[in-house]
Amino acid sequence: MSVKDTTAETVTLARLPGGIARISVHRPERHNAMTAPMYERLLQYLEECLGEAGSVPSVRCILLKGEGGKSFISGTDITHFRDFRSGSEGIAYEAFVERVIDAVERVAVPTVAVIDGWTVGGGLAIANACDFRICTPGSRFGAPIAKTLSNTLSSRNIARLVAALGVPRVKRMLLLADYLGADEMLSCGYVQQSVAAPELDAAALALAQRLVSLSGVTQQAVKESLRRIVLDHDLHDDDLVDSVYGSAAFRAGVAAFIKP
Repeated sequence: MSVKDTTAETVTLARLPGGIARISVHRPERHNAMTAPMYERLLQYLEECLGEAGSVPSVRCILLKGEGGKSFISGTDITHFRDFRSGSEGIAYEAFVERVIDAVERVAVPTVAVIDGWTVGGGLAIANACDFRICTPGSRFGAPIAKTLSNTLSSRNIARLVAALGVPRVKRMLLLADYLGADEMLSCGYVQQSVAAPELDAAALALAQRLVSLSGVTQQAVKESLRRIVLDHDLHDDDLVDSVYGSAAFRAGVAAFIKP
């Protein structure tokens, strides 16, 4: 008799005041390693947060957090690869991971990765797909696949890392299996803020509240423009410009500046 996989239940959604949602991963005994059901639950919650009010979601910012003080997310649970026997299985796996990362990247509202500890492999890809990252001083970032599984990242995920960190740092991560520390990630702008663990939630909430106070119409258009430029080298933006300049938010903004 098969045993039901209940790991999806370790991914939870909380609604916070002011249009903020927090999606948390609670699997500290496995350093928050993700199973396929956990990835699916993450996708479900992203859709739930943004699917309630059409083009104007009630959720205006999403926090993604790994609980337990050890890891943000340590990638995919290694047991997922136990029965792999062919390259085609790797292609299918990378396509699945791309569906998850692409969904995080395409979220129409700002996203913040709240990081306390290790951010590894698929966890690094998820954090990288977020708009901002806040971490603790002891956090470490890497994808040491050259000394662990001997697998690879998809070219799209490598392109995302290069856009955020530059080729030299990505080579250190992938070819030398180096971990990059919080200080270096803060100095290069990859991390927005590094704070002590007891202050992490408050700092993340403060950033979310600041994001929510600004124009969601502008944020959505800029996010999608950047995604197209970085990954697709696509400068076509008529649909984005049309949606912004045709919005009630733009008309209200103009009216506020030209009050008699």
